[in-house]
Amino acid sequence: MSVRHLSTAAAAAALGVLVCAAPAAAHVPVAADDDGYGRGPAMVASILGLIGVVLGGHALAGKLGAGRGGQLAAVAASVVGLVVGVVALAGSDDVGSGSGRGGAIVALVLGVAGLALGALALSRSRRAVSA
Repeated sequence: MSVRHLSTAAAAAALGVLVCAAPAAAHVPVAADDDGYGRGPAMVASILGLIGVVLGGHALAGKLGAGRGGQLAAVAASVVGLVVGVVALAGSDDVGSGSGRGGAIVALVLGVAGLALGALALSRSRRAVSA
């Protein structure tokens, strides 16, 4: 699978999640004092973390070609997802209040997993070049 196909699939998956989650989110009660504005950054961080996991998995499997672009993209997406997740977590209230704390926690887990996969793939590519 080429990087172009992978990015198209990731964008389609993110759009599909948003389209499928919109009707369900319309029925979720939100706390009276919070309109749920914290969900946006948490959702963006989760999507970036998921993209990092997918790219890291494909880079580890060697499906992204011979260069290091896929490994670096996985690390970069994971780091950005982690940073946005930390910011979303810092500005959120309790889980279930609609402020995005649950999504931020998921984003942190996905970001760490994507970072680990991308770093492992990057270290393997460096070993292959030096050997």
